[in-house]
Amino acid sequence: MTDTVDSAIKRAALLLQSSTDSAKLDAQVLLLDVLQKPHSYLFSWPEKQLSAAQQLQFDEYCQRRLNGEPVAHITGLREFWSLPLQVNASTLIPRPDTETLVEHALGLQLPTVANVLDLGTGTGAIALALASEMPHWQITGVDRVSEAVALANTNKQRLGFTNVGFVQSDWFSEVAMQQFDLIVSNPPYIEQDDIHLNQGDVRFEPLSALVADDDGMADIKYIITQARDYLTTNGYLLIEHGYQQSTKVHSFFAQMAYTNILTVKDLANNDRVTLAQWPG
Repeated sequence: MTDTVDSAIKRAALLLQSSTDSAKLDAQVLLLDVLQKPHSYLFSWPEKQLSAAQQLQFDEYCQRRLNGEPVAHITGLREFWSLPLQVNASTLIPRPDTETLVEHALGLQLPTVANVLDLGTGTGAIALALASEMPHWQITGVDRVSEAVALANTNKQRLGFTNVGFVQSDWFSEVAMQQFDLIVSNPPYIEQDDIHLNQGDVRFEPLSALVADDDGMADIKYIITQARDYLTTNGYLLIEHGYQQSTKVHSFFAQMAYTNILTVKDLANNDRVTLAQWPG
């Protein structure tokens, strides 16, 4: 006998509670992926019996989650800025905190047809979120990893956006001579010995997208330094960083002669994004 929708969630939540602090939600997301149904289905059809094939797939999903594999890797999808994005192990899994960067980028006073660069684009989450809101912006997303560029292009094609393109580039290496009104980045910023690297979903994500030298500041400093050659006069640079790095990031922006430096908080009220203008 297979589970009903309701009993499947209850059983899975009990199974997963030792390995995740969001056991019920994880169970719901995994079951909905198996059923290929919207969230409302869980409440509309709680007594619906799973087929044998659905039961088998759901049990397999739960075992993978029990082993620590991220839900996004199991389902192959993660929603960001209300966009369904394909994800895989070649990139970071988009996180809600990064929507803070998108929100503040959209609030800037930029030209109607702004030229925008997303450094370390990964799944393309930031670039695609901006493209969805600003169809007149011309957006380029770059990533050093070819698999990430391929994934970002897949997401672009699935969503049908025409004002964004993705290029393989080691930071600025393939955008020489271009000028941007806005540069955004969620670069690696975690220290190499951070204990969180051995916990949760990050265990399944590429270290190269997470860790940076110089107490997590190496890539941030490189971007701030080099971006001066690629920003238009009064162009903006927005960088996501760790919640304890805001003072260092703010100071380095000032050291590099940027103006109007501002740090903004994420949904959890932690310092998360610092932005500044290049006076040219």
